[in-house]
Amino acid sequence: MNENKHAQAGNGKFGSRIGFILASVGSAVGMGNIWMFPYRLGQYGGAAFLLVYFGFVFLFGLVGLSGEFAFGRLTGTGPIGSYDYALKTRGKKGGSFLGAVPLIGSFGIAIGYAIIVGWVLRYLWGALSGAVLKEEAAQYFSQATGHYGSIPWHLLVVIITVAVLAGGVLKGIEKVNAIMMPAFFILFLLIAVRVFFLPGAFDGYRYLLVPRWELLLKPETWVMAMGQAFFSLSITGSGMVIYGSYLDKKEDIPKAAVTTALLDTIAALLAGFAIIPAVFAFQMDPASGPPLMFITLPKVFAQIPAGRVIAVLFFLSVLFAGVTSLVNMFEVCAEALQTHLRFPRKTAVVFVGAVVFIIGLFIEYEPYMGAWMDYITIYVVPFGAVLCSVMIYWVLKKEEILNELNCGREKPLGSYFIFTAKYLYVLLAALVLILSIVYKGIG
Repeated sequence: MNENKHAQAGNGKFGSRIGFILASVGSAVGMGNIWMFPYRLGQYGGAAFLLVYFGFVFLFGLVGLSGEFAFGRLTGTGPIGSYDYALKTRGKKGGSFLGAVPLIGSFGIAIGYAIIVGWVLRYLWGALSGAVLKEEAAQYFSQATGHYGSIPWHLLVVIITVAVLAGGVLKGIEKVNAIMMPAFFILFLLIAVRVFFLPGAFDGYRYLLVPRWELLLKPETWVMAMGQAFFSLSITGSGMVIYGSYLDKKEDIPKAAVTTALLDTIAALLAGFAIIPAVFAFQMDPASGPPLMFITLPKVFAQIPAGRVIAVLFFLSVLFAGVTSLVNMFEVCAEALQTHLRFPRKTAVVFVGAVVFIIGLFIEYEPYMGAWMDYITIYVVPFGAVLCSVMIYWVLKKEEILNELNCGREKPLGSYFIFTAKYLYVLLAALVLILSIVYKGIG
């Protein structure tokens, strides 16, 4: 599907480099930045972990993100069409079947993510009304995440996402990310500044930043840094491919990829500086996952002067991060329906939203949702990412992918880039899959 076909389908393309970058950052910044990165940063060595993490982010951003962006722009379509194209360049069939794997990954994550973002929306309303600060935190969470506990909020999140996508790439995806992502950074910065002045907050900064070099001798530190970096950048073999398919040929892909990785890292650090010092200020346990965001933090907000305002800002910023990620997941699925089943744009988007919501109804109960997301993120998503890395750097001819990567660049990348991608990045992507299974999740 080239640019003309995208236009005919009602998708359009990104209107600017900054619009593309903000949309990509919107896809990458998600719950992992907020409820997992701060905990791991403190748990696995502070600044020592950070150095390892920075190294992986740079590699995965420059090579992994660039590759997926270029793959999408080269083929002008999503994973099914892209994988099919790659194999056909070698005279092989079956690319469409393989491309369905990362598509299923995006669809599976979207189902669970819509539920989680529904919880966030419910908590935002609870922060506005004050209920989330008045009620016992664990009980409030139990009510929100019980069987069919948040159906209206879940449905509203799906409707919001569908409404965004109905506007196409320029008027929907790009426009909404241009508002939500700057707002996310501003809101989290405001929270971090407020938290800085809390008595006892410096214990949290020490937890996050004091280097514990001895932890670099533990394999888990490297494993968790690698997993956090890989999944945080939304390297899934699908979402960034589809965004790349909407990118103009004049844009510098490696530069955009590195910028995306940098902003994603800043988002994670902001989340850490906003959350962990606040938790330490009130001598609470800096846990990870949903309990940190939905149980521990409401307890913290209840004790902070003007905590209700902080709670509103926090859950609003998390809502922005969640919706922008969901938009990308839905787009992968909707584009596939448009391209391969000839659905009109709005019909495809509504259909995806309806199916995501209906399936999600049966796993709204938090243990069910957790098991669902574990399976998708441990097995399906990393497998799709590995497949994509192989398609880009082993199946496509070196000259073809290198030309696409260099299109729009002033200083062309050389053969060293492809060598690094083939023999380091692809192997690390495969290692992420293996270690995800061994550790039962590293993202």
